[in-house]
Amino acid sequence: MKAITIILTILGSMSLKAQNAAFIKNGETTLHLKVYSDENPETVILLHGGPGVPDDMLEVVEQLKNKYQVITFEQRGVGLSECNGCGYKIEDYVSDIDAISEYLKIDSFHLFGHSWGGLYAQIYAEARPEKVKSLFLCSPSSGTNETWKKTEKEVMQFNKENASKKDWVTMGWNSLLGMFGSDKAYQKMFKLVIKNYHKHYFEPEFEDAFFKKIHAEPVNKTRKELVKYKFLSEFNEPAYPIMISYGENDIYGESKIELLKRFPTARVETIEKCGHIAWKHNPSEFNKLLKEFYKE
Repeated sequence: MKAITIILTILGSMSLKAQNAAFIKNGETTLHLKVYSDENPETVILLHGGPGVPDDMLEVVEQLKNKYQVITFEQRGVGLSECNGCGYKIEDYVSDIDAISEYLKIDSFHLFGHSWGGLYAQIYAEARPEKVKSLFLCSPSSGTNETWKKTEKEVMQFNKENASKKDWVTMGWNSLLGMFGSDKAYQKMFKLVIKNYHKHYFEPEFEDAFFKKIHAEPVNKTRKELVKYKFLSEFNEPAYPIMISYGENDIYGESKIELLKRFPTARVETIEKCGHIAWKHNPSEFNKLLKEFYKE
């Protein structure tokens, strides 16, 4: 059975209103973004996971919005961000952040990335080091190319160990249908993945409106591009601070070693009593790290 290849984040359940929302064009792509606290001088851009799974990470926004202008956006092909006839190359993803920074008229900014978004942040920082003020990599995917394949296997094993036999078969079937282009199949699959991610912490509440934002095309095409993309370089002497955090019961295994070798000077923290969604599983410890890092 072809198993789960998706690395997931979950929609925040809290309510927080953006000060501004906008649709911006980048070639054939239209990106939907939200702006919080636009009166603050420095900017943090949040990169959600997936690929292909939107998440405003409102708990993170809440912690940062009093000090920073915080930007969230639905990545290309996700939710309200349209990608009709456009591509999903990694260079396209880099150009999306460039387009956002140009729209906001900012030369440099902080990046916070979760899961696939943590890998997205690494890719952007390698491509545009002069634009990055800091990196917070929260439970980041470990890398591109063969390393991405390793993370897929680790996530597959995590889900297998945490799902019932019935759910595991259902996930595999919906994963297969999703690979053939079914949005609904991926939407059903992610409900079960979320259940696994939160198994030892709480029973998640499902919001149908959230799952309807998930589309098969960005999931499938981005994965193919990540497998083809070059291995990332080492960040030996970054000009900015880097934080890497994992939950002690996170979804990744030995592939983390490859990531940590690329960041020899980064601060690395493991959050106890926590899985892949730190701001939900252990918010007090996660918020402590967040405040310490951005205070620095």
